[in-house]
Amino acid sequence: MTIYQFLLLFLLWVCLPHFCSPEITFRRTPVPQQRLLAAHVPRSDGKLLHRQKRGWMWNQFFLLEEYTGSDYQYVGKLHSDQDKGDGSLKYILSGDGAGTLFIIDEKTGDIHATRRIDREEKAFYTLRAQAINRRTLRPVEPESEFVIKIHDINDNEPTFPEEIYTASVPEMSVVGTSVVQVTATDADDPSYGNSARVIYSILQGQPYFSVEPETGIIRTALPNMNRENREQYQVVIQAKDMGGQMGGLSGTTTVNITLTDVNDNPPRFPQNTIHLRVLESSPVGTAIGSVKATDADTGKNAEVEYRIIDGDGTDMFDIITDKDTQEGIITVKKPLDYESRRLYTLKVEAENTHVDPRFYYLGPFKDTTIVKISLEDVDEPPVFSRPSYLFEVHEDIEVGTIIGTVMARDPDSTSSPIRFSLDRHTDLDRIFNIHSGNGSLYTSKPLDRELSQWHNLTVIAAEINNPKEMTRVAAFVRILDVNDNAPQFAVFYDTFVCENARPGQLIQTISAVDKDDPLGGQKFFFSLAAVNPNFTVQDNEDNTARILTRKNGFNRHEISTYLLPVVISDNDYPIQSSTGTLTIRVCACDSQGNMQSCSAEALLLPAGLSTGALIAILLCIIILLVIVVLFAALKRQRKKEPLILSKEDIRDNIVSYNDEGGGEEDTQAFDIGTLRNPAAIEEKKLRRDIMPETLFIPRRTPTAPDNTDVRDFINERLKEHDLDPTAPPYDSLATYAYEGNDSIAESLSSLESGTTDGDQNYDYLREWGPRFNKLAEMYGGGESDKDS
Repeated sequence: MTIYQFLLLFLLWVCLPHFCSPEITFRRTPVPQQRLLAAHVPRSDGKLLHRQKRGWMWNQFFLLEEYTGSDYQYVGKLHSDQDKGDGSLKYILSGDGAGTLFIIDEKTGDIHATRRIDREEKAFYTLRAQAINRRTLRPVEPESEFVIKIHDINDNEPTFPEEIYTASVPEMSVVGTSVVQVTATDADDPSYGNSARVIYSILQGQPYFSVEPETGIIRTALPNMNRENREQYQVVIQAKDMGGQMGGLSGTTTVNITLTDVNDNPPRFPQNTIHLRVLESSPVGTAIGSVKATDADTGKNAEVEYRIIDGDGTDMFDIITDKDTQEGIITVKKPLDYESRRLYTLKVEAENTHVDPRFYYLGPFKDTTIVKISLEDVDEPPVFSRPSYLFEVHEDIEVGTIIGTVMARDPDSTSSPIRFSLDRHTDLDRIFNIHSGNGSLYTSKPLDRELSQWHNLTVIAAEINNPKEMTRVAAFVRILDVNDNAPQFAVFYDTFVCENARPGQLIQTISAVDKDDPLGGQKFFFSLAAVNPNFTVQDNEDNTARILTRKNGFNRHEISTYLLPVVISDNDYPIQSSTGTLTIRVCACDSQGNMQSCSAEALLLPAGLSTGALIAILLCIIILLVIVVLFAALKRQRKKEPLILSKEDIRDNIVSYNDEGGGEEDTQAFDIGTLRNPAAIEEKKLRRDIMPETLFIPRRTPTAPDNTDVRDFINERLKEHDLDPTAPPYDSLATYAYEGNDSIAESLSSLESGTTDGDQNYDYLREWGPRFNKLAEMYGGGESDKDS
């Protein structure tokens, strides 16, 4: 607060009437203490409020906030009419801040504030005062309550709850459109003076926006503000107290205002004509290019729908709107042909999907462009004259007969020659072939409808200049039937006739089948190859016939079987016929004609013995034979038991033990020194590879005499193993490392020469021959060496 503001407030405080008389005198009333002075004050419940009249009267004290003087600030004076000025009375103060913030002179009743007071912290203080007799300490006046109200000064500036506000307003809004309201608060007393009266003004953002001084509502100030020209604005608003007058305190805030988009811009194509190129081989649905109209708006206001509205290619091309990129994708609608047409023209329109009626005057919100599409020639594969071919041929045609012709052409302007071929995966048996030049199909093998009625071929047409360009077409060959198969019996017939048959008795009904399939259906005729005295055939004219007897009674002992040839003919051209033979057995039947037996040997069997009984007897015999054979095999097996029973399989083999041995302490190992020293005495040890049934007492092996020949040594060792009962009963390999007797040349080593007293004589080495000359030279001539 400036000195100027403080002096102005101080003068204003001095001139006020309630500040000019801070002393309050309390007069004693002649009425008793409980006398009441009724003041008719209405209450909400209809009752009267009563104010008690006391002996001393109180008024409200006022104190200026933010006092900056060096002395205590004087508040006021309390005085009782009982005070004679002789100091007999004592004034006592209690309540809010009594004794700390507010102190009283107990003799004079003067009240002072000890420090600076902020009204925004506490606006008023309620205290109680009492005057007592200093000598008796009795109150001379009843305790009464009074209020010290803090008088406000303008010491708080307006503040906004937010430092930065964010707001938006649609572009092209009319002048005065409300954007946002900002409100500042002032901590000063709004009920006193203009300290809390706030006025708003705009410091930055003109001339685009304005603010209402009293309400703080920000409004647009310019018409037709265009987002496409400028989208962001920053407005600074000031709030000033004291009604905006000079000397008032102020605060500011920033408002960031964004212009939101409206559909006020139509779409526009950047070019009047767009050129596209496409291969004639592009399949239907292929995207050949795109067009795009630009729109200065954003979001849904920029959404565009594309359509083809005119042109000579409306039936050949289509356009699809891509919602993500806002492009129009042009696609192929029908197959293209460079040889038929090479250029198409389309008129494409782009139109906004969301139009604001307020801006119709800125329209129309659509635009058009011309799209020219040029076709590019490609080397196309051959084209067949038909999507598929069907040929019909009789099965009896000769090999090499042409059954049909396929036709294909090169759709390109160069018209390359065509080569035809068959896909052999569709004709594995190579029944057909095709002329490569003219596409004529012909047979290379005989046809048979009964084996295959349909042949599904694939014909390949390829350009000679570019064999990779090829086309396939299906050629269906249907084999037509000719009557080339004779009818035959439908099934095999097992026919019998009873011995007691009578003439004209039905013994069998026969039918026939034919592999052919005539258009009018099958019709068979049955007859006998020759007149038969025993049987006859009767045609039923429904492709069946009946076999009847012609005589009374048959004898199976005389003739047990009859063969009856039956001729079956069809009615197609040329007529085919065959002879089927029926085998008719003569059987014994009961009186009802049920067969009992057809074999003549059956009469030799005992009466009453059925076939089931014979089968049971045969099974019993077979079982007995099997039991006898099993017993014989078991008996023979017992005779061939091995001498030594072992859990292991004993065969002629060599068992390899990968055992390094236990060293010198392994007393169970084989002592190789026995072979090198035949005179050594060997202690017999048991074998570790097999477990003998009976433990034998170890025996000593006779030692070989000195200088025994190695053959005698081996024979003795072999004889020893043959007589050993614990040896295995199979051939085994035994190795004897026998060094032999001492050499007749004795030792040639000179290790012991140093132990002799005299010199060694090596002259005998010269007598051994030329092989020992070198050795004689080395060791001979000892005398000369010694002399030197």
